[in-house]
Amino acid sequence: MIYRSLVRALITSAALAASVMLAGCNSDEISLANNAKANQPVPPKLIADMVAKDMDLNSPILVRLFKQEAELEIWKQDRSGRFALLKTYPICRWSGDLGPKIKEGDRQAPEGFYSISPAQMNPQSAYYLSFNTGYPNAFDKALGRTGSQLMVHGDCSSRGCYAMTDEQIAEIYSLGRESFFGGQKSFQLQAYPFKMTPINMAKHRNNPNMPFWRMIKQGYDHFEVTKHEPKVDFCEKKYVFDAIRAPNATRDPVFDASGKCPAYAIPEGVADAVREKQQTEAAETAKLISKGTPVARLNTGIDGGMHKVFAARVPEASTGLSEGGDSQGLAALSLARAPGTIPSHVNPPRAPSDNLLLGAPQEPKLAAVASAPTAGPTASTPAPTRVANAAPAAQSDGWFSSLARKVGIGGGDATASTSSTPPPAPAKPKVIEAKRSEPAPRAEAAIPKTSAPKAEPKQAATRPPLKPSVTDTPAPAAPAQVAGSAPIVSSNSFDSRFGAVK
Repeated sequence: MIYRSLVRALITSAALAASVMLAGCNSDEISLANNAKANQPVPPKLIADMVAKDMDLNSPILVRLFKQEAELEIWKQDRSGRFALLKTYPICRWSGDLGPKIKEGDRQAPEGFYSISPAQMNPQSAYYLSFNTGYPNAFDKALGRTGSQLMVHGDCSSRGCYAMTDEQIAEIYSLGRESFFGGQKSFQLQAYPFKMTPINMAKHRNNPNMPFWRMIKQGYDHFEVTKHEPKVDFCEKKYVFDAIRAPNATRDPVFDASGKCPAYAIPEGVADAVREKQQTEAAETAKLISKGTPVARLNTGIDGGMHKVFAARVPEASTGLSEGGDSQGLAALSLARAPGTIPSHVNPPRAPSDNLLLGAPQEPKLAAVASAPTAGPTASTPAPTRVANAAPAAQSDGWFSSLARKVGIGGGDATASTSSTPPPAPAKPKVIEAKRSEPAPRAEAAIPKTSAPKAEPKQAATRPPLKPSVTDTPAPAAPAQVAGSAPIVSSNSFDSRFGAVK
């Protein structure tokens, strides 16, 4: 069975390639897989999982994204017609904060419900492979929200997108491609701030985005109780899920995102199941709040998040918001198998302050920390990189500067004035850390702070065309970079690929 499914996938890809040569047209099917990267077959292990879960290779898919947990879920329809979870991918990097995208340049990754058609799949992406989320949708536009080119892509580097590793996006892209070949006209993308559980709703109860989150939780609950893709409509600048014709209506309701809601109904079985689920969870949330569940911390001083399996392999990285206030055993994960290659130019989030809680007053000492000079303009660059200027900088001073310091004329640098004791020998790991964080500010200055740039085929061609499957990649050797070794920024790094935009 597994062998037949794999053969069918390979034959489909071969037939597509032949049609490109014969037709020479520009249809959606051809644009889906017009190069070797976009034509990679679904890995045999995933096909085996589909067989075990009674799924067909070409059956529809559905994607769910969770910022706080830094996870991307692929759901696939089984032969009963219901969706079941096929695989969960850790997200390598996402940017912004919890909450929806509001305007161009806010660096926010979008939240809400979006539809992905074949035309939104980009096989020529500068980020290996990608697909456009479809932001803004009709709801976003009704509220005047702006933004463009918000992607799910490879390269593990984000400016308002959801970034995976190249190996991960190759698998995800292949699953979407096969669902389109099977006749799915578009697949649904559901993007959430976190898993909509009672504990998370309690932790984020004071967040100003909570009204919006409760609204999209309706769609979350519809999917949870039915395991069917919820039908999404918009009216009166809000989401409506699974609307059908009202009992006495003569035609189906017509929705306008900015207009008045028409008369509609929700299927009785769905409405009852959702209501029961929400009542149970509301009671549990209230109980958690009454027990003193702490309010989630503010996202201050960091930009987005990174799954712990990746953060454990990047020097001085934290998981950002995915920590959720709980400690993470990153050291224990440093030798774990990473699901894909982490490029040297990734800009990881730094650890958030332990003293900032949503709605809590800011301590005076935090203001002093915020005003301290940092190594660069990006929010995710660690502040205490000044220590790298310790002893080595004095060696490059001129003869007159050295003489002036000896006789007490002139002022010393910031590190020299902090202590009267002789400076210690230069610590190599600290100097390397300063070098590691330099590419990120340069890339930040070169790229508009909005979203992923449009595809540049010539630049993308400089990258290796194929990546091994995530499930088939052998476990890497001991991670050299975790020990503090200086990463070498390759010629196809994030900074150099977009240098032309400066």
